[in-house]
Amino acid sequence: MRIITGEYKGRHFDVPRSFKARPTTDFAKENIFNVLNQYIDFEGKTALDLFSGTGSISLELVSRGCERVIGVEMDRDHHRFITGCLKKLGTDKCIPLRGDVFRFIKSCKQQFDFIFADPPYALKNLAEIPDLIFEKNILAEGGIFVFEHGKDNDFSQHPRFLEHRYYGSVNFSLFR
Repeated sequence: MRIITGEYKGRHFDVPRSFKARPTTDFAKENIFNVLNQYIDFEGKTALDLFSGTGSISLELVSRGCERVIGVEMDRDHHRFITGCLKKLGTDKCIPLRGDVFRFIKSCKQQFDFIFADPPYALKNLAEIPDLIFEKNILAEGGIFVFEHGKDNDFSQHPRFLEHRYYGSVNFSLFR
């Protein structure tokens, strides 16, 4: 896993083979961030990385200048890995939280300029996540929400849907 651009551009982290999480491929990550550049300047923004997995997106957001990133990951080993990566970078701009994403969203009292969610594609209530984000009003005015999902999901009829992009088997729906 590598950081594509920004302050920590080119830094690599070896993800243990035992991990269940699959980091967003470098190809897909690079392409979706190229698309996002037309919607948002990450410098000084607050971001939320849901289902952080390996922390790939959180690290990328910190590298691109986000002032604060909160990453939520339930798995203990994944959380420990993300914490270790942040220590190697020597940054305190990311707060990795270990916990359930749905509980976090329901109790969250702040808004974020950018939200990224990459749940397991087989998650039973995956399709509910966009509605939950907007019902709880955690996306700031003018913010962008990126939802990574499998090919079987279509969010194009959602009232806040912006656009859909796919790179191989990786699908992203963007909301505003």
